[in-house]
Amino acid sequence: MKPASVTTISTLIDYQPDAVVSSEILHKSGGIVTLFAFAENQGLSEHSSPFDALVQIVEGKMEITISGHRHRVAAGELIIMPANEPHALHALSATKMLLTMLKSKE
Repeated sequence: MKPASVTTISTLIDYQPDAVVSSEILHKSGGIVTLFAFAENQGLSEHSSPFDALVQIVEGKMEITISGHRHRVAAGELIIMPANEPHALHALSATKMLLTMLKSKE
């Protein structure tokens, strides 16, 4: 993605069969913005991060589990995954998701 240009998010990444695909959009010392494309029923197993992360669903629907609590998040919705809390993601349909990780402990 070129700076100072308008882009449609969903066109920056394509789905791959039975896979999770990611593309880094922006990488700065203060944080990283990554776009993901999950094929239906694909996901990321439980893990944690030392930083807060904002998840925005661009298209589709996901089940996001944070510290054992399940949340259904659909296109146009967002959720914050708190630092150091275990979380997992599962695509209920083909889903594109924007992840903004904030590298700050404030």
